[in-house]
Amino acid sequence: MVTGQTSFFSKISTNKTDTKRSPIRPFVVMSIVTLLMGVCGARLAQLQIVEGEDYRQRAEDNRIRLIPIPAARGNLVDRKGKLMAANRLARAVYLWPREQGKDQWQETAKKLSPLIDVSPEEILKKIEETGYTSGMPVRIAQRIDPEAFVTIAEAMADIPGIEVRAESSRYYPEGNTGAHVLGYIGEATQEDLMANPDYPMGIIIGKMGIEKTINPQLTGVWGNRLVEVNANGEEIRELGVRSAISGEPLKLTLDAEVQKAAERALGSRRGAVVVLDVKTGGVLAMASGPSFDPNIFTRNVKAAEWQRLQELENPFLNRALQGYPPGSTFKMVTAAAGIGTGKYHPDSYLGTSSYIVVGGIAFHEHSGGYGVIGFRDALAYSSNTFFYQVGMEVGPEAIAEWGGKLGIGESTSLDILGLDGGTHGMIPTPEEKLRMFNEPWYAGDSVTMGIGQGMVLCTPLELAVMSAAFANGGNRVKPHFLASQSNTPLTKPEPVGLSPEAISVIKEGMVAVVQKGTARVLNDGTIPLSGGKTGTSEVLGQPSHALFVGFAPAVNPEISIAVVVENGGYGGVAAAPVALEVYRTYFKK
Repeated sequence: MVTGQTSFFSKISTNKTDTKRSPIRPFVVMSIVTLLMGVCGARLAQLQIVEGEDYRQRAEDNRIRLIPIPAARGNLVDRKGKLMAANRLARAVYLWPREQGKDQWQETAKKLSPLIDVSPEEILKKIEETGYTSGMPVRIAQRIDPEAFVTIAEAMADIPGIEVRAESSRYYPEGNTGAHVLGYIGEATQEDLMANPDYPMGIIIGKMGIEKTINPQLTGVWGNRLVEVNANGEEIRELGVRSAISGEPLKLTLDAEVQKAAERALGSRRGAVVVLDVKTGGVLAMASGPSFDPNIFTRNVKAAEWQRLQELENPFLNRALQGYPPGSTFKMVTAAAGIGTGKYHPDSYLGTSSYIVVGGIAFHEHSGGYGVIGFRDALAYSSNTFFYQVGMEVGPEAIAEWGGKLGIGESTSLDILGLDGGTHGMIPTPEEKLRMFNEPWYAGDSVTMGIGQGMVLCTPLELAVMSAAFANGGNRVKPHFLASQSNTPLTKPEPVGLSPEAISVIKEGMVAVVQKGTARVLNDGTIPLSGGKTGTSEVLGQPSHALFVGFAPAVNPEISIAVVVENGGYGGVAAAPVALEVYRTYFKK
């Protein structure tokens, strides 16, 4: 009994103690709950009141997107309407930088890289240039193939911020035909964007050639779409659109078939070919070798492709606009100076010999001399001693003056042509030689100048202009590429100031070169009779350059041509056959 009572009272005592402690627990619980609610309330107040506007703007930005609409570049066609540069539908990969954090993009770049053949470093660099918080998309790959499109769509379905978009892509249907004239395109760099604030991010611009020089007409105006998207970035509805305006299509003076013939005849050799319309100055062909395919720049250039280009010798150099010693093709300038100064008449005659001695130095002829001849035969036989004498008699200043009138040097405007990277030829005077080389002028300088050697330099373009002047009756044409510029005041030919008799005798001499001189290869019956002049210019320590200038037909000429084959040897052997192939293509009609 005693034991039982003790146990009973013990339970009563315990229950009283529990009853006294029970109010503490609710208090503690309520305190904790109140504290948590206070923290949440404070955070909620901060989010809604302090940072509410910022988050509302972010939500709006994620919901509303402004999507740029690239404008298609204007087509380039040759004078007969053949496409030289055009556009076609392609797919490009875009990223929306703010859709992922910086660390997330590093992982995404690694996954995306093998699918588009762009390194993770290049992908991240593009994003960094735009900014990780940018609300505008950045293009990281162009012209992905259909297989890559499907793979990206499957692999990246659950990764935000990646978009494959259809757009217009540049391409060159004729491959490397006219590459140095047409040029190539590329995405605007950071420097381009800073220099042109109106350029949208990702705009494609011309980087070389006509694509660059008339870029404003070709680019057009980009448009944009304002769309609403859901949390997955999928478009819900279109809120507004401003259509893009395509670039202006332009017609060139180039003749695609003549251009191909010039490049085919030049082959893998270094050199250049220029073909002009002798009446308007329109450039029908301008070939330079080695060349390149501008199509590789319409997408991400692969390292192997770039390496192959570097193995060539300056493939981006337009040799048609570089100076070469003209050799005997310059003798027409000397003839023009001799007659133009009045020191000789068109029917003047001079004695020739195996050599002449000037200042104790013998300057040789090709052979034992041609006896007493006039300008016509001097050109036909390319007599050195004839033009040595003319050069010394008229002097370097007169030769330089008449060379300029015929289109050599600053008188040939590269501004109208519009290509960058070009140079002018040079016909030095005693004053210029002293300034440039700190050396006096010697009689031997006048001798060598008379036959286009020494310090004389002419570009293939200038030689074609010179030849055109004799072909069209004495007018210096102004080379240009845009058909819209033909027969306008800007390109109106200018008289060189030679008499009709002077023009006639020089033209007859050029025809005689084809009939019985060093360019007889052109007199094979496959083309109309033409006129021309071969040249072989010496290069110290290397084989000579081979040159040819001419016009065709001999009666009522239509085109002029200049050919340079670097280290090709004799002009009649290496350069004149190139002109023959061009003539055959032009006259095949």
